[in-house]
Amino acid sequence: MKSSPCLRLFTMTIAALLLSACTTVQFGHDFDINAFETKVERNVSTQADVKAWLGAPGSQGFAVTATGERHEKWGYFYGNGKLPRLNNATLKILEVEFNQQGIVQSYNWSE
Repeated sequence: MKSSPCLRLFTMTIAALLLSACTTVQFGHDFDINAFETKVERNVSTQADVKAWLGAPGSQGFAVTATGERHEKWGYFYGNGKLPRLNNATLKILEVEFNQQGIVQSYNWSE
């Protein structure tokens, strides 16, 4: 099973951070998940809408459904914290999945 592009990037970033000296680190671009959720409509919002709200995605990839359909996935991520313990760390990940016409089918996020 392959991991998502966001997960791979997150893992590589965390590994690099753990090897760093005691410092404050930040990666990705901050975004407001609550504002996104008030705007996005499944089966209505488009890739252009999402890009207007959040900017260019930090990662792009595809998901293949059980029926063989390919859906494009965009990943947005943001993190900051103080090394080495990542005191008061913040991590946000948002994945948006589009159908073949570029319409939002689903999204998931964690914070």
